Amino acid sequence: MHKGHRKCEIITIFRTSDVKADICNPLRYLPIKMLPERQNGVQMNALVEWFTSHLLGVVPKEMIVFIISMIPILELRGGLLAAFMLDINMVQAAVYCIIGNIIPIPFILLLITPVFTWMKKTKLLKPVADKLENKAMGKKDRIEKYEFWGLVLFVGIPLPGTGAWTGSLIASLLGIKFKKAFPAVLLGLLMATVIMLIVSYGLLGSIFK
Repeated sequence: MHKGHRKCEIITIFRTSDVKADICNPLRYLPIKMLPERQNGVQMNALVEWFTSHLLGVVPKEMIVFIISMIPILELRGGLLAAFMLDINMVQAAVYCIIGNIIPIPFILLLITPVFTWMKKTKLLKPVADKLENKAMGKKDRIEKYEFWGLVLFVGIPLPGTGAWTGSLIASLLGIKFKKAFPAVLLGLLMATVIMLIVSYGLLGSIFK
């Protein structure tokens, strides 16, 4: 059977049977260490499957990839995994994922600090702001020490707890200027794109061709 048809079949059965989806999902057969991210005990591929299965048939598959790339935790990495499973062209997938992941970044860099300041003034939201800030700042060391290149590597190397959302949050809290932080995040996203294209289209493509 043609590779593209196989991947499309894997996705289309998600809506009919969770059991079948688990059996036919190609990511299920990868060792957990080979998966690009695992946070809070939930594998990234499980979240990608959930969003893909619920959006498939509702919006175009390219829009699914775009939306997944905007979501914290999943970001560009999850978007490229979804793009591979939806049989989207590699170049198109990279463009959709980069744009989707970069759209929220200026808002985080410019607005998250005043938003946190406002939240801390309210009794109800202060614990939430403190928790998010403490969690982010617990990963600040490399960015604080090397600033631009530290932020590039933090965003660009797909490790648990890293990514454009967290990197931008830390940069904003550290007071790194927008004109330095935004190019660093963008460069990091380009690096992450190359790495994840190799994982999604190279590694998985060679296994399930």
